[in-house]
Amino acid sequence: MNPEASNQALPGSAPGLAVNSALVRALTHLLRPLVRLLLAKGVTYPYLANLLKSIYLDVAASDFTLAGKRQTDSRLSLLTGVHRKDVRRLASQPEDADTPPPNVSFGARLVARWCGTGDYLDEAGRPRPLPRFAADGGPSFERLVEEESKDIRARAVLDEWLRLGLVEVDAADRVVLRTGAFVPEKGFDEKVFYLGRNLHDHMAAATHNVLDGQPPFLDRIVYSGGLDPAAIAELADLSERLGMDALHTINRRARELKKSRVGGGLRMTFGIYFYSTEQATHDPKPRI
Repeated sequence: MNPEASNQALPGSAPGLAVNSALVRALTHLLRPLVRLLLAKGVTYPYLANLLKSIYLDVAASDFTLAGKRQTDSRLSLLTGVHRKDVRRLASQPEDADTPPPNVSFGARLVARWCGTGDYLDEAGRPRPLPRFAADGGPSFERLVEEESKDIRARAVLDEWLRLGLVEVDAADRVVLRTGAFVPEKGFDEKVFYLGRNLHDHMAAATHNVLDGQPPFLDRIVYSGGLDPAAIAELADLSERLGMDALHTINRRARELKKSRVGGGLRMTFGIYFYSTEQATHDPKPRI
């Protein structure tokens, strides 16, 4: 197909510019899960529309500047389609979505230490169950917390992690990590923070690639249809085991590199996911 033939003028698009219809289809598809979340949590269209105005203006102001020229209200209005009277009103940046709830940052560092430090790993390289205390100074949950912060009591961390479903205490009174990454079963603020951060980074990598950024980022999936529930369950289990092995390996190496090299100002994200649903549906509900 001729790419130009797939373009169409849409209401509200920039004057004289056509919007690629394939992009519109992709946008419609990827927004459906987000709209489902927003409706479930009472976020209405008018609220989102106003928020989008602010984000459009922020991105236009920071990423679409012209060399040597000041970004004017008129140009921002032209780029975004936001009326000039709203440009100044919405000029302030939106709330920083990359600022985690207070317990998330510490918790993520603590899990990374548990999953990436030799003393806390078993022979297979997985996080071992930890006794709450160790009289001989060996690996313990108390020592793990103290190595990350002297100001936070291990008992307080354990109570909060039990509430969030991150750990459990086994019959031998050992603390067992239930997941290899900080993804709580409970605690909406914690979960929605990771939704924003993780999907942002995946979208940023995909956008970089679609816009022919060089070098391209890794962005690959495996797809297979025509499967029955037993096959899905087996593949879900296999994906989790192999995926967690990959995450543990990357985490350990990242910690080693961070210790051996000083002064870096860059960050990275590496993610793996698994999803299943019925085929030929545009509004799927997850099923396993």
